[in-house]
Amino acid sequence: MSIGVPDPPVQSPRQIELRAGIAGTVRSGVRTINDQQVVSFTVVGDLRSMSQADAMTIGAACELARAKGHPVVGFVQSTGADVREGITAAHGWGSAARAMIKCSGIVPTVLVVTGPVVSGPALMLGVADVVIMVEDAYAFVSGPATKSGVVTAVVADEDAAKELVGEILSYLPTSNAELAPFRPTTDSVDRPCPQLRNIVPTNPSGSYDVRDVLEVIADDQLITELRGQWAGNLITAFANVGGYAVGIVANQPQVLAGTLDIAASQKGARFVSLCDAFNVPLLTFVDTPGFQPGKDLEWRGMIRHGAQLAFAYARASVPRISVTLRKSYGGAYIVMDSKTMG
Repeated sequence: MSIGVPDPPVQSPRQIELRAGIAGTVRSGVRTINDQQVVSFTVVGDLRSMSQADAMTIGAACELARAKGHPVVGFVQSTGADVREGITAAHGWGSAARAMIKCSGIVPTVLVVTGPVVSGPALMLGVADVVIMVEDAYAFVSGPATKSGVVTAVVADEDAAKELVGEILSYLPTSNAELAPFRPTTDSVDRPCPQLRNIVPTNPSGSYDVRDVLEVIADDQLITELRGQWAGNLITAFANVGGYAVGIVANQPQVLAGTLDIAASQKGARFVSLCDAFNVPLLTFVDTPGFQPGKDLEWRGMIRHGAQLAFAYARASVPRISVTLRKSYGGAYIVMDSKTMG
């Protein structure tokens, strides 16, 4: 180097670009979110139809994440596969979906929906562990967030989405080969919680918000709820107890008296499986009169979906504690991580 000539810029290893010279609407690379290294891909520009090259870029990001043990975080908006490429684009999206599915249970996968997502790309939302959607976004295939259950949370804008991504990832390890990160706290694990006596009514049919119970028990009274707008009769959330990350499943007496229905069973089963895949212990708080009765629910497969929750708990290998707050009856007792479930 000549004296007086500045050194060429050195690309930070935390900002490595993948397939940088490839044309298309998707850019991918290694990024840092909340001090955690992730492999991300982002749809850029106004042209939102995606080509085979775009799908290959997403696939490359997923393959790198799986190989290196980094979470996958994608920021997506798409009007579908590029019709000008015909079946070639569809083939590309098949390979991208396969690459993301191969990450399932290996590394956490998070998709942030920043605009419309329709057709083939919309189906990728259904295979991600976490889906965060900004308020003005939508997905044709999945429908409204509050009804389909595909969306983990709806936030105001992309900045809020990034903040929530970091918050959720703070409870999860980078891959299934690691343990969840430890978060120091000044809360003692054996501290008294007398306020619980005033939260849970002695009347077996009295209503209360189970979130109040969870916040008392959690470190620093902080919980991060997932899919809070869907199946409100069951709460699923992350928290820390004694500095360690835990997944919480809890009946919510404020909604449908805490009974279990199809949506709640699906919600609980998927969350239990997520925690089990990434070595997060489970705390279950039970207060339920049973499964919600009804001919319509039975015709729609209540037995099948209720069994999914039992299956998820029974096969989980992480430490589990189940606490009955007030009551636990019938089949709901069994599937809410009863003692005989292991």
